[in-house]
Amino acid sequence: MGRYIFQRVGYALVTFFLVATFSFYLMQTLPGSPFNDDKLSAAQKERLYEKYGLDEPISTQYIKYMTNIFKGDLGVSFQFDGRPVTTIISERIGPSAQLGIQALIVGTIIGIIVGIIAAMRHNTIFDYGAMLLSVLGIAVPSFVFAGFLQFWIGAKLQWLPVAMWNGFEYTIMPTITLAVSIVAVIARYMRTEMLEVLNQDYMMTAEAKGLSSWAIVVRHSIRNAIIPVITILGPLVVSLITGSLIIENIFGIPGLGEQFVQSILTNDYPIIMGTTLLYSGLFIVVTLLVDVMYGIIDPRIRLMGEGK
Repeated sequence: MGRYIFQRVGYALVTFFLVATFSFYLMQTLPGSPFNDDKLSAAQKERLYEKYGLDEPISTQYIKYMTNIFKGDLGVSFQFDGRPVTTIISERIGPSAQLGIQALIVGTIIGIIVGIIAAMRHNTIFDYGAMLLSVLGIAVPSFVFAGFLQFWIGAKLQWLPVAMWNGFEYTIMPTITLAVSIVAVIARYMRTEMLEVLNQDYMMTAEAKGLSSWAIVVRHSIRNAIIPVITILGPLVVSLITGSLIIENIFGIPGLGEQFVQSILTNDYPIIMGTTLLYSGLFIVVTLLVDVMYGIIDPRIRLMGEGK
């Protein structure tokens, strides 16, 4: 198990290094400049370039950038007059983290339950209804669903605030918006895997022993059926992160997504790269945890990984 984890950590570090390198060089291809203000004279722009090291060769900037990353320094913002990027991220990460965690927990739990019920009630109205909702959850873009909730729940019925961030009630609609796609994906996976597991010979043996249907599900089915669900948590976290970029702007949430969009509009390279590294790091860590959990649940995966 130790060798398996060590390999996965090594892959994660290499991936993070490649992401940092690509993000740096991609910033060099962005059109425009961080200092596009017409009020700035050529001499002032030159001094700003010198102040932030943008007048140095690309190779020199890259070496400094990578060195600072491993020191925990993500640079300073151009937009906010030299404020450290780590400070800006730390001030913005709270709402984004709360929203993401709530959506992931709600979406995963509801998705698993819906998938189990759909499999247990296969070819009934419950099954058809669950799959219809899953298809809609995947097909309808999150920003469309967000607008629907804002109009009906927020504006028409006035049950919840339409936007902004000032208490738990302000998190409910954006959480539901982000959780819908998670519910849809997990429910489909869980239903498919449960149906396959329920048709295995050992399940028939458990039923022949007199165990009830729900006892069979709880004791035998879920453990095997949930493996693919754990596997897709990594990609789901990525979709959650990218989806939050839009949702935070729609609901006026002062999180990383809203700041990320603003930094792109102003060509604030350090914030763009710092946020990209944070999102990438979260994805890499989640993928690493999924790999480790996969190896714990299914020892065959661990043995295959150690044999490479």
